[in-house]
Amino acid sequence: MNESTNLLFAGVGGQGSLLIAELASMAAVQAGFDVKQTEVHGVSQRGGSVETHVRFGEKIYSPIVSPGEAHVLISLEKLETLRFAHYIHPHSGKILANEFEIIPSSVANAAESYPHHAHQYLVENGFPVISLNATQQAHELGDARMANVVMLGALSALLPIESAHWQRALQVRLPKRYLEGNQKAFALGIEMLRAHPSLEEFSHV
Repeated sequence: MNESTNLLFAGVGGQGSLLIAELASMAAVQAGFDVKQTEVHGVSQRGGSVETHVRFGEKIYSPIVSPGEAHVLISLEKLETLRFAHYIHPHSGKILANEFEIIPSSVANAAESYPHHAHQYLVENGFPVISLNATQQAHELGDARMANVVMLGALSALLPIESAHWQRALQVRLPKRYLEGNQKAFALGIEMLRAHPSLEEFSHV
């Protein structure tokens, strides 16, 4: 394992990127790691970017993940994938990207200028992207808002943290009325990641 594992969570306000970053931090603490977390909010209530940095290891002194240092970028929205792709480590980094678009309603001709092919563009330029249709799958589970936890499940399959620690984090952090649905979403994310055709190209963190 690396001296530290650096995670960057990116999304749009309201998608729950902060929640899954918190859950990842809690699971890492349960596993006995030193953990640091910090977040940067854009105009999140208006749909702005939200990024959260999580670092864990034997001893962590700073929560900040600098460009080129993220071992995994977890992106909940396609434009955010493009916006933060330069943060991944050039040798061991990988991108977990939700295949979901939020078109800014306040921008003229936004649908025409939106980078619909962002993930394809990144792959063509050498970025290790694992693209998952998490929002659609969460919708089929009964609530598209659980897409963030689907992505968290996928992330868990890449990290040196045992399943019991993730389950404990879900149980402690989530309200009981939402726990069962999110546990299903988490398990689905693991299945989606393990079945993804690109997985064999990338080693674990």
